[in-house]
Amino acid sequence: MPAMPPVSAFNKKSIVLGVTGASGAIFARRMLQLLEADGRVGKIHLVISGSGLKVLREELDLDVSKSAKIPALLAAGRARKTVYLLDSDVGASIASGSYRVDGMVVIPCTTGCLAQIANGIASTLIERAADVCLKEGRKLILAIRDTPFSRVHLENLLRAQEAGADIFPIIPAFYHRPQTIDDLVTQFNCRVLAHLGLEQADQFGWMGEKKL
Repeated sequence: MPAMPPVSAFNKKSIVLGVTGASGAIFARRMLQLLEADGRVGKIHLVISGSGLKVLREELDLDVSKSAKIPALLAAGRARKTVYLLDSDVGASIASGSYRVDGMVVIPCTTGCLAQIANGIASTLIERAADVCLKEGRKLILAIRDTPFSRVHLENLLRAQEAGADIFPIIPAFYHRPQTIDDLVTQFNCRVLAHLGLEQADQFGWMGEKKL
């Protein structure tokens, strides 16, 4: 990926990455890799739910028995910026509004996590960090991964959006003519990062229909 312009350490972004137990762990892995490679990001707070750990093991065949290894496993050994936090650690820095972060992405996001966030219930660190982003007016992106949606899900989606969250369901694009699964995953994550003010050089941008 082409190098991004240098950014002073003072201006580098701090991002929270939440991973829950919905299918789609490959999106979380690619997101962490992109954040680690982005020179504009200074710190990544990685939080994975218990069910999220199970999905990482099942879908990516990762050994998640030792939590200290998880960032390196997800980022293919390049987790220099990532701090791993337990989802049970509700006393962590990101659980307080006085600790500055520039945004949060929950990817993939279960409808259960959505429900908790939409209704202001914060029993885990992921939920509390999301709640903090909403109350502090910070960017919160929920990459929902489920189908079909019941009326309960739809109402929770609307409630979360009205509270300030960006609803970003994991729906891949095809107009860039992807050749691999990684092409699909990367393009989706680039779209998400653009909403965090982290536009990616690898992102395909539609330039209009070609004229014959």
